[in-house]
Amino acid sequence: MPANQRTPPAGNLSLLAKGTVEILGRMPWSSNHTFLIGCELAGSTCEAVYKPMAGERPLHDFHQGLGKREAAAYELSEALGWGLVPETIWREDAPLGPGSMQRLVDADYSEHYFTMIEDPKHHAALRKIAAFDVVANNADRKSGHCLLGGDGRIWAIDHGLCFHRQPKLRTVIWDFAGEELPEDVAEDLAALADAGHTALLERMNALLDVSEVRAMQERLSRLLTAGQLPSPAIDPDDQSSSWRYYPWPLV
Repeated sequence: MPANQRTPPAGNLSLLAKGTVEILGRMPWSSNHTFLIGCELAGSTCEAVYKPMAGERPLHDFHQGLGKREAAAYELSEALGWGLVPETIWREDAPLGPGSMQRLVDADYSEHYFTMIEDPKHHAALRKIAAFDVVANNADRKSGHCLLGGDGRIWAIDHGLCFHRQPKLRTVIWDFAGEELPEDVAEDLAALADAGHTALLERMNALLDVSEVRAMQERLSRLLTAGQLPSPAIDPDDQSSSWRYYPWPLV
């Protein structure tokens, strides 16, 4: 529905949180149950991606409720002022049980990280996603999780495997490894740290374990102290070690 691109973010959040939900179909090629839905509220509509907790495959390192991590990623993106993640909520009264709902992005799905990195005009946005993933501890940044919107804006999606307490950064975005943080990125990170996270922490604590929120704060502090984007810690004596820092599949 084109209307979802014209509605301000606050309106989309209301649609997702309070709108009447219609399941339009199941999204293909998803490891967990993922559905395209339509939301309607007071004559406004949007399409969204719904991931019910009941449709998740059990994981040994992430407990059930991955959709809460999707919502937490949106909260982090908004707290930084970066607008990288489409409007996302956790909704209890969803048709197939509690789950996350994220506004569907109108995007050119032939584009992804490996195509966008070829164009320098996208590098500033991709550097922000790289820094975001460090703070969020993204364990699954595939190339296809970067979308090019119809307006040329780059969006970051699929954050169910974020915010683990232990280091788990796995990403395809290593092209900027070792680079100094761009000035605007460092300023935004520092502003969030200096603010003491008060508003963000309240929202994060409702979605994540306290220890996971504390670990996020520590990653933010370490990134600011380092002043540069990390490089994968590859063991020169272990040829397979580099792949620990890449998701699979890559796209």
